[in-house]
Amino acid sequence: MTPITSALSVQGLTKCYDRPAVDELDLTIHGGEFYSLLGPNGAGKTTTLRMVAGLLKPDAGAISIFGVDALADPVAAKRMTAWVSDEPMIYDKLTPIEYLEFVAGLWGIETSTAEARALELCSWLGLGPHAQDRCEGFSKGMRQKVALAGALVHEPRLIILDEPLTGLDARSARLVKDVLAERVRNGATVIMTTHILEVAERMAERIGVIAHGRLIAEGTLAELRLKAGRGESSLEDIFLDITEETSAAA
Repeated sequence: MTPITSALSVQGLTKCYDRPAVDELDLTIHGGEFYSLLGPNGAGKTTTLRMVAGLLKPDAGAISIFGVDALADPVAAKRMTAWVSDEPMIYDKLTPIEYLEFVAGLWGIETSTAEARALELCSWLGLGPHAQDRCEGFSKGMRQKVALAGALVHEPRLIILDEPLTGLDARSARLVKDVLAERVRNGATVIMTTHILEVAERMAERIGVIAHGRLIAEGTLAELRLKAGRGESSLEDIFLDITEETSAAA
């Protein structure tokens, strides 16, 4: 039996509205890597991730998460997956601890384990001083951290983040990045979209660039530099070169 080495495999993924938002996309994310999916606004990043997370049904294509057919067995796929959007959705009348224990309960996690994980996540994300405060008074950045903690409470193997640093101050952003890096070190896989290219440059092992719903470039930063003929240029310079070239050819 061939061992499963990919955390996520997408083949021919397609979603159309007035025009193709995702156009026969092929994408593979290796197990245990930090992958950043970049692209201009409207490139198809969020649509792609929503389909992978099971929040949007594709028109065509296949999605495999650690060897599980996510379209044929969505429950099994979701048990291994976390989704964090740029618009955190949490229950305002609950405290962070109550929210995390509630989410843990939905995953069937034992009460004692849920309590321990909730406390640990609150500590990691700097939520400790507010762990017993209702979420209704939280800033967007605080709500984003609670949402991230909720996504991690069942210890997913694949963590999908759509602009997770939106609304976070510098200290909060550092905490989130540290938690994600720690998860990768412990074997989890992260796929993240971000418009903050410096974050992708520092954190991602591999980077994919998407435009018009298709993957137009992919590789390590060194490989992308080589492709763009840019030497020691920043990811921002490379990204602009690649996307402008694609727009001119379209």
